[in-house]
Amino acid sequence: MNSDFELANKRVVIASNRLPINVSSKQGLLNITPSVGGLATGLSSFHQGNEGLWVGWPGMNPGNAEKKQELEKTLHDKYNCFPVYLTSTDLKKYYQGFSNRTLWPLFHYFSTYTIYDSSEWSVYKKVNQMFCDRLLEVTRPGDIIWIHDYHLLLLPQMLRREIPDATIGFFLHIPFPSMEIFRYLPWREEILEGILGADLIGFHTYDYTRHFLSCTLRILGKEQVYGQLTVDNRTVKVDTFPMGIDARRFSAAASSPDVINERKLLGKRLKTEKIILSVDRLDFTKGIPERLKAFERFLDKYTQWHGKITYVMLCVPSRTKVREYQLLKSEIDELVGKINGRFDTPGWLPILYMYRSLPFKQLVSLYSSADLALVTPLRDGMNLVAKEFIASQVNNPVGALVLSETAGAASELGEAIIVNPNDINMMAEAIAEGLSVSGEDKKSWIESMSKRIEKYDIFKWTEDFLNQLCQVKDRQELNRQFFLSDKKQSEMHSDYENAGKRLLLLDYDGTLVPLAGKPEQAKPDSEIYDLLSMLTKNPKNTVVVISGRDCNTLSEWLGGTGVNMVAEHGTWIRETGKPEWQLTSGDLTAEWKENIYPLLEMFSVRTPGSFIEEKSYALVWHYRKAEPELGNLRSKELADALHDMVSGTGLQVLRGRKVVEVKPAGVNKGKATLQWLEKYDDWDFILAAGDDWTDEDIFSVLPDWAWSIKVGFGPFTRARFVLDSTNKARRVLQSLGNIGTQ
Repeated sequence: MNSDFELANKRVVIASNRLPINVSSKQGLLNITPSVGGLATGLSSFHQGNEGLWVGWPGMNPGNAEKKQELEKTLHDKYNCFPVYLTSTDLKKYYQGFSNRTLWPLFHYFSTYTIYDSSEWSVYKKVNQMFCDRLLEVTRPGDIIWIHDYHLLLLPQMLRREIPDATIGFFLHIPFPSMEIFRYLPWREEILEGILGADLIGFHTYDYTRHFLSCTLRILGKEQVYGQLTVDNRTVKVDTFPMGIDARRFSAAASSPDVINERKLLGKRLKTEKIILSVDRLDFTKGIPERLKAFERFLDKYTQWHGKITYVMLCVPSRTKVREYQLLKSEIDELVGKINGRFDTPGWLPILYMYRSLPFKQLVSLYSSADLALVTPLRDGMNLVAKEFIASQVNNPVGALVLSETAGAASELGEAIIVNPNDINMMAEAIAEGLSVSGEDKKSWIESMSKRIEKYDIFKWTEDFLNQLCQVKDRQELNRQFFLSDKKQSEMHSDYENAGKRLLLLDYDGTLVPLAGKPEQAKPDSEIYDLLSMLTKNPKNTVVVISGRDCNTLSEWLGGTGVNMVAEHGTWIRETGKPEWQLTSGDLTAEWKENIYPLLEMFSVRTPGSFIEEKSYALVWHYRKAEPELGNLRSKELADALHDMVSGTGLQVLRGRKVVEVKPAGVNKGKATLQWLEKYDDWDFILAAGDDWTDEDIFSVLPDWAWSIKVGFGPFTRARFVLDSTNKARRVLQSLGNIGTQ
């Protein structure tokens, strides 16, 4: 597929909390100004081009219907934007409340700041539904819908319910926390399911991607293969896309006459040898108090720098009405006052503190003048300030960068001086190191980092995400060819009805019944008894249940249904009408168990929730009840250890669905199937259904025309068709059984 071509012919509809413009009202007149944020810049070509749309909160609610209509027309005609109007209650509970009192602190690992308010959660759901309703009004078939950030975590699934075939991408611009943090959320399942409504889910770093996949596994039980999950017959891709900036804009501005003039004015004002710079929004995640304490420690230890440096601290106001932010502002003010009071001398003030935002050119003049930038958040999704600083330095590399290891940017900017933002001494030493770096080293570092930033800029980030989204949809379409569609089911019904001699080969666990935490919990229900009895009563049918279960269990559970039975993955066979089980091989022995059992026992002790099942000629280690990631890890370790032990012994190691089994080699479901295929070579209809890789042995021996069905999705199958659940497998068998009774 040529994704670039596909993308060029699609309209991109963007949804985010805020529109890429700012709307305000003064004396009854609307004032609309474009945003200069990174997201708005990166998506501008898709927003303005190809009739792209943007849906979001415009920043104000005009009040009456006439003014709303006027604003809506202006936004649509001039900016391709569609507003979602929020009331003051919506803003208080959805934005200031659940988004920024629950999700923001928790996702940044500030669990003690997190508020769990069910009324705010209700309004959060309501506003997400409002965004959904708005998108349903403006989207059309074929559109790409790209949803952004933590304010709209439920929106992908809401849209998916209404538009099942929609192309939906989701990107989270803040960290995704580890399982141990995320599990605090009372609404964790709903949030994960909401995000999984998307086809492609993106994060800034691999760690965030890994945390998300871990949560989907441990909370929802969904396993991933190479970052792909199966959700309601869809392949969902989860991947890493480190967001970039418009690097050329910053580097070009740094060389412009206006910025060069600003730098000269700044130098005259500060009159110090070196400038240290930090640029932050006022937020408890930015580590500003810790950074100030580190700067104070630096001044205490390195007195030779007194009078030679100025720390320019730019702090942009944020959430000024929130008490926690007011307290943070007071703490910062006190620290700045304390440090300046301790160390200032006539003509020298250590910290130049600016509590405001700056125009773009003044900001770039600071970036390009700074000898050292301090970017030390306690936790940050990416932190584009670090990249903006590097891009502004590229034509005149005079600065070094001190960067927090907990900022997403640290995974890309390895040449920076990386610090633990909670280690005051480490940061103080990093400041000293950064000020002493040679010009040659600074140039080398800046050049290396700037090449990376320029190569994967905001435009490349945008195109990369959208192209991968198109590829995911193409893969979904390809997978859909293997679904047992209604049309194919009609063909199957016709073949079944016209056949005089039919063979049905059915796995048990995961095919006829859902997988259970404990083997004994998967006992057949009344529907299974009725279904199997109906199928076996038809004289044209031969029904064989081929299972990994032991003989006694199958006899107890299915003995009265009239089915033929295969136990222990092909070790035992019991044909209908015969009272005894028969071994499929005469040279089987169980003496080997005493050597293998201690190893399985050791792994059971080391893996809480796992246990051993002993069969006549097999040993099985189950880990379905174990913590998923630990269970998967231990199963690989156990399989490796067992392979070494059984080498050359005539035994084999099988890894099935949450089990590791040791059994004699040369015995499998495929060989058991051959007994029916070879015994009667005149079958008119054959159907086989199974859910794990032990059933692939059945599929591999069937004739090409047989109806082979894999229940559930995986990276590979020899089956011709796929069904996504045991319920659907039951319905298919029920539909066949009904044919004989009509």
